[in-house]
Amino acid sequence: MRLTAAVDAYAEHLARVRRLSPATVRAYRSDLRDLSAAVGDPDLGELDIEILRDWLWAATQHGAARTTLARRTATVRGFFAWAHDAGHIAVDPSLRLVTPKRGRTLPAVASAPVLADVLNAAREAAAADGDAIALRDAAALELLYGAALRVSELCGLDVDSVDPENATVRVVGKGSKERVVPYGRPAAQALDAYLVRGRPALVRDDSGRALLLGARGARLNTRSVYEMVRRMLGPALGTDAVGPHSLRHSAATHLLDGGADLRAVQEMLGHASLGTTQIYTHVSTERLAASYRLAHPRA
Repeated sequence: MRLTAAVDAYAEHLARVRRLSPATVRAYRSDLRDLSAAVGDPDLGELDIEILRDWLWAATQHGAARTTLARRTATVRGFFAWAHDAGHIAVDPSLRLVTPKRGRTLPAVASAPVLADVLNAAREAAAADGDAIALRDAAALELLYGAALRVSELCGLDVDSVDPENATVRVVGKGSKERVVPYGRPAAQALDAYLVRGRPALVRDDSGRALLLGARGARLNTRSVYEMVRRMLGPALGTDAVGPHSLRHSAATHLLDGGADLRAVQEMLGHASLGTTQIYTHVSTERLAASYRLAHPRA
């Protein structure tokens, strides 16, 4: 089997058999297409570990981060394991491929006062003019921070995903896993205002049950959320390098700073591994160390 045909077959396997999300399948396909662009369209049996190492080395020469190299390594190992199990190759060339060690990168975190100013300003502006888009944006910001949602989870919400009586929202996270997440009073107020005055002005016949809608009535997409967060949060932080994850990172850090249990935060964020959640304890520790150096007379 040729490489390009195998990539298409593997993508279909990921979507239909393993039931991975469309975004995850696109990420796998993107990495494998990059491999194909580097080596052409050979028969799978012609690929060996040296070719794979050369491909990864070329990525390092172009400035790829260690996280990118680790992801690409995992991608090709999964791909060739599938090809071997399916009988497309006799030997898996990726078995001895070493995954580069991942460096831990501390997420960008906004302070609680800064976020309070941004979120309050968004809600006040929406309340003042009653614009449907402004009401939607205020609700989206409050949910991203108040419920620590991923942007894909936010955009995937339906009207019946929200339980106003219990102030919780049911989200579908990575691996199609569902979880129920609480949100606070400010998010409840912003969401109620949007549902009463915002969504009815945006809804169209083909809007379905999508909670957050775009200007033309379709389900709000992730690109629009990124642009909205950058526009509203960027000036407060003095950078354009912000996005929906900045609010999720900040929520997790503030929860731990406030004394929340690590496993409770893990459950709220929908992390499969506690180790993923623990990165936020490093953020808190860094802050503590910085405060200590500034304030302690024996620092």
